[in-house]
Amino acid sequence: MAREELIRLTGSVGGPDCDDDDCPNVYRTESGSFIIQGELSEVFVAPDGEGLVEIPERVLREAIHALGW
Repeated sequence: MAREELIRLTGSVGGPDCDDDDCPNVYRTESGSFIIQGELSEVFVAPDGEGLVEIPERVLREAIHALGW
């Protein structure tokens, strides 16, 4: 799946944590699931096939607001 196929719910280039689209973000897929972009975290080892990312609370709040929840 390409980034262009996702619905970007958060962030804008030039925002406080953004530099050329490399900022924490929440995306929604056509099927309704979510893709999270953030800093890799190593607080514990995730199971095979999974990963951990850390994003600021404000990014989640922005995603919730964008969804109208």
